[in-house]
Amino acid sequence: MSAQHHDPGAARDPAAITPSVLLTGATGYIGARLLPVLEQSGVAVRCLARKPEYLSGRAAAATEVVAGDVMDRDSLDAAMSGIRTAYFLVHSMGAGGHFEAMDREAAGNFASAARGAGVERIVYLGGLGDASARLSSHLRSRHEVGDILRRHADPAQVIEFRASIVIGSGSVSFEMVRALVERLPVMITPRWVSVLAQPIAIDDVLAYLAGALDLPTGGHRIFEIGGRDTISYRDLMREYAAQRGLRRLMISVPVLTPRLSSLWLGLVTPVYARVGRILVESLRHPTVVQDPSARAAFPIRPRGAGEAMARALRNEDREYAETSWTGALSAGGPGREWSGVRFGSRLIDSRVARVTAPPEAAYRAVLRIGGRNGWYYGNWLWTLRGWLDLLVGGVGMRRGRRHPERLAPGDELDFWRVEVADGSRLRLAAEMKLPGRAWLEFELTPDGRGSMIRQTAEFDPVGVAGLAYWYAIHPLHRFVFAGMLRGIARAAERG
Repeated sequence: MSAQHHDPGAARDPAAITPSVLLTGATGYIGARLLPVLEQSGVAVRCLARKPEYLSGRAAAATEVVAGDVMDRDSLDAAMSGIRTAYFLVHSMGAGGHFEAMDREAAGNFASAARGAGVERIVYLGGLGDASARLSSHLRSRHEVGDILRRHADPAQVIEFRASIVIGSGSVSFEMVRALVERLPVMITPRWVSVLAQPIAIDDVLAYLAGALDLPTGGHRIFEIGGRDTISYRDLMREYAAQRGLRRLMISVPVLTPRLSSLWLGLVTPVYARVGRILVESLRHPTVVQDPSARAAFPIRPRGAGEAMARALRNEDREYAETSWTGALSAGGPGREWSGVRFGSRLIDSRVARVTAPPEAAYRAVLRIGGRNGWYYGNWLWTLRGWLDLLVGGVGMRRGRRHPERLAPGDELDFWRVEVADGSRLRLAAEMKLPGRAWLEFELTPDGRGSMIRQTAEFDPVGVAGLAYWYAIHPLHRFVFAGMLRGIARAAERG
């Protein structure tokens, strides 16, 4: 058997392509990443979504999107029509205290509809944990959902994957680790940080889910999946700190109960307050693979925790570099401004200006930024920032620019470096001394008879020093960035 990683995006033999696959949870963390994997492999996909408009621009043109809800049994019948394989990737944990009952009902509806439509296979992603132990409500519910699917979907085959902690940018477990390590130089840690797990990279999870399409038909199967390493949550936090260049002190105490731990987690990472207690209770249980049957059934050799972590951080950089902020912020409505908002690890200041000039003229105005041309507003502040950078050993503003009106990827621009310059988008990476990494981006899009200029500053802070830096200068940023955008808009109007 091959020792290479399975490539979930590789094209499959057309003769083996399943005619139609139903994907639920396509707007969630796992489903949103599985959708392009299935599309790129040639699978004909139908997505079930409560709000189909949320998939606009995300699903390929050939992908069918239908309205429906797993809590509405009747809406599932049409969605299941003609389907051979159905992915059940929904979870109600974020809904609050009644998530177990909601998941139970959703699984029953889904299994009954699948049986009625003659679906051949259901693929489900649950959680690892010893079923003979007294599991937390979260893990107990994950196992119960699998049981319901098996009982009520016959004769459909149910393939259940049980995974440990998923490492990937956006995963709740990964984001909890990120938030704790970034914000707390000293951590008071309860006993559960010593519990063992087998963290698995999101890419490996997707490979297993996509690979389920190629399994032979037959009885129900449960596959336990985990990464190459068996480590504790403490080890995972130390690995993250090492890869981010942070030094963290962890002090273990025996008295921090799951309830107190969840309250502490909600205080430090408010975005996870609602699911924190549920997850913390689950962390008391080891999530280690006991059944190795997945190794024999799939040509997948999962990555280790360090490689998975590095890949997650690397992919995050690539996704930010390749993503237009107009698309990334579209959920907030066209032309909305964002100031001090957090996306993943990044802090964002994004604002827009509309001009009557066409995008080409606005882009020419953007290209003239910096060097002897100046920064359109507060040039003395930019000069001061350059001198301060020189004092701490940075490059300062002395590099200027190669040409007064043209920029290309790789060009120096004062204390920035051009990453993208493609006719509608200019992206600059900061090379001054900072407790983190920074970018400045301009994007030009048509807007009626004129154009819209979106200006976005991004900062990826490293540790508490990075956060302190951002929030200390954020009021000045708002002042300077707003003036700079007004200056660019005036220059674009002048042509």
